[in-house]
Amino acid sequence: MNATIATPKGCTNFKTRQLARLLSRHYDQELAKAGLKTTQYSLLSHVLHQGPVAPGELARRMGLDASTLTRNLQPLLAAGWLVQAAGADARSRLISLTASGRDKHAQALGHWKAAQKSVNATLGVERVAALHALLDDCTDLLSAPSLSP
Repeated sequence: MNATIATPKGCTNFKTRQLARLLSRHYDQELAKAGLKTTQYSLLSHVLHQGPVAPGELARRMGLDASTLTRNLQPLLAAGWLVQAAGADARSRLISLTASGRDKHAQALGHWKAAQKSVNATLGVERVAALHALLDDCTDLLSAPSLSP
């Protein structure tokens, strides 16, 4: 028996970005009902679960560069859902969730769950679990020191 080895067809970057755009659109449509974008919900969630956090640490944990984080924080700070306060010394800052930020996150959580359930129903829970495992593996491999610039 001759086993055929599968070879990738097309550009991996294009295919993953295409999937990311489709998923983002799906989640954005649901989270818009709470007045948020997916990126905003993600930021609120990270700050909620990590407590007061330095912007640099938040960017690192989310896999963002500092300028992207700063740009994404601005509407949340302006809305009063997050606050940036002095840290341990004069040069440091901490990002915290406000009471209205907790309320906004709680309001959006049901919409995020609805989007998640819809993706699971459309793709199948087994496929989603396999996708998560594959994405985690690929992230670990691509984050290896030998591939970092």
